[in-house]
Amino acid sequence: MRLLIVGSLSGQIGAATKIAMDRGAKVTHASSIDMALAILRGGSGADLALCDIVLDIGTLVRGLAAEHICTPVVACGVGSDARKAVDAIRAGAKEYLPLPPDPELIAAVFAAVADESHQMIAEDEAMLSVIGLADQVAPSEASILLTGESGTGKEVLARYVHKKSNRADKPFISVNCAAIPENLLESELFGHEKGAFTGAIARRVGKFEEANSGTLLLDEISEMDARLQAKLLRAIQEREIDRVGGTRPVKIDIRIIATSNRDLAEEVRKGTFREDLLYRLNVVNLRLPSLRERPKDILALSRHFARKYAEANGVAFRPIGSATERLLVQHPWPGNVRELENTIHRAVLLASGNEIGPEAIRLPDGKQVGSSTFAAGTTDLPTPVRSAVESAAAVTRGLVGRTVADVERDLILDTLDHCLGNRTHAANILGISIRTLRNKLREYSQAGLAIPGPGEQRAVG
Repeated sequence: MRLLIVGSLSGQIGAATKIAMDRGAKVTHASSIDMALAILRGGSGADLALCDIVLDIGTLVRGLAAEHICTPVVACGVGSDARKAVDAIRAGAKEYLPLPPDPELIAAVFAAVADESHQMIAEDEAMLSVIGLADQVAPSEASILLTGESGTGKEVLARYVHKKSNRADKPFISVNCAAIPENLLESELFGHEKGAFTGAIARRVGKFEEANSGTLLLDEISEMDARLQAKLLRAIQEREIDRVGGTRPVKIDIRIIATSNRDLAEEVRKGTFREDLLYRLNVVNLRLPSLRERPKDILALSRHFARKYAEANGVAFRPIGSATERLLVQHPWPGNVRELENTIHRAVLLASGNEIGPEAIRLPDGKQVGSSTFAAGTTDLPTPVRSAVESAAAVTRGLVGRTVADVERDLILDTLDHCLGNRTHAANILGISIRTLRNKLREYSQAGLAIPGPGEQRAVG
């Protein structure tokens, strides 16, 4: 992991830096916010910025946003001042890390924010077959297209391929093409020169240059507009890029991995995706099966998430009961691994007793997973299960008479409220793209509804 320390290295921050380095992080230091922004513009890159609370966290977050640099910020400070922690989160920090540093807490924060826990967990033959193909092609220089439904783990597999490749000790840079507005994606990918457009206050190195000698993941590439597809095709063919506003091409040496949850051949037929670009990307295609196509993985992943979130939340580990396992395997999991992970996280928090029972397995709307299977004969169920079924039925009855649009709106806004305005977290929980979420929120805002910003909750009145 690449860590940028912003602030003084003396005292406790220095100790936190040493812990991070001992755990394999590559650390860069900036004494000020201006220096931090200059380092990130220059292409050194960082997976995470750890910023001293004595500095202006808001200035750093706004500076990153203005320059379209997608690096999460964690604030840190001595003591346990709750007000400082709240202010840091409201200013845009992802987490607040109290000092003096605790090695396990630092590791947990790094894993949660930078999402370093990319483990390939697979026991089902369908997924093991895909991993076998990934092992076979990883050492090559071939471009790889990863396809499959949303939430199946395409980015996890991309990181796995990188770690198995000859570029494993070089950068792995990921760009979510769906999460970045179209008018900004070109600059994000190729960089820009000072004055290239309004707001371009300095030269900015793009993701292609940042990934030089390593691997560049183009996540959800089907969301890229046709004009930019042409520039991407040239970059792949010629192994050089042009910065926005630049006068000379820049040579690059990278491996491309792309993902899509759409059928790109169908997108070619529709005219929304270039056929020649598809051929360049699709040298090797790895299709990740949906979770319902690999039932053994449902149980393996559930056990992994149960232990992971028990540790993360500081609660006692409870095994998953046999009745619960049957329930999990029977569910279709339209959101795949992402949906399963969120469901088990909830279950860890809701469970009581010595194991995770069926009553703890609930969907985001509160409805119990598989409750429809208990429509008849609920009186024969244990009291906790029967209570959960009745509660889920009451939730369902409350939706009768309402339009789908109204229910969708309330679910989106309630989820955003739960996430304190964090769009990315809300989109992940809802199982939709960040672009879809933004479009919905723009629609609601135009209708006069209050939309919570980062670190905010809707006013209740």
